[in-house]
Amino acid sequence: MEVKDPLIKKFQLIIYWSVRVLALLMVFVIIMGVVDVGWTVYQKLMAPPRFILTISDMLATFGAFIAVLIAIEIFINIVVYLQDDILHVKIVMATALMAISRKVIILDLDNTEPAYLWGIASVVLAVSIGYWLVVHYNLEFSTNISACNKSPDSTVDKESQKENVSSSSEEMDKKPVNK
Repeated sequence: MEVKDPLIKKFQLIIYWSVRVLALLMVFVIIMGVVDVGWTVYQKLMAPPRFILTISDMLATFGAFIAVLIAIEIFINIVVYLQDDILHVKIVMATALMAISRKVIILDLDNTEPAYLWGIASVVLAVSIGYWLVVHYNLEFSTNISACNKSPDSTVDKESQKENVSSSSEEMDKKPVNK
């Protein structure tokens, strides 16, 4: 996208470098998350009884694992944004689904209020339906303004192509079938 305003160009440059810094910080967070997972597993294995993981130990470990996977998904979002200048909704929805799934996995049902459970269930349902819609209907929403400013000619060409396809299929339906 070609911008003529020098102030907007400077803002775009600031945003570009800010996103790069975010990517660098996310790599640091991922590395520290992996170290934390390793440390958590080591602590759980060394605590008495040694080399045995209880269910609560495994849930804590799963929570740490999934937190690292969520950080990796966020990093992928950042990389895709840097490469395409487009925020892919499918990846964002998958990250949200993974984050809410992590919350469900580490949820302590003994100390959780019913209203909180209903809220979590509502979020899981909403994000799942949203993800299904995006995947099923192959929806993509662009943050790239230049992708939205297509020439009128290209729109007309696409519409005429659709009309040609539909009219040819109608003609095929009208033709008698020889037996």
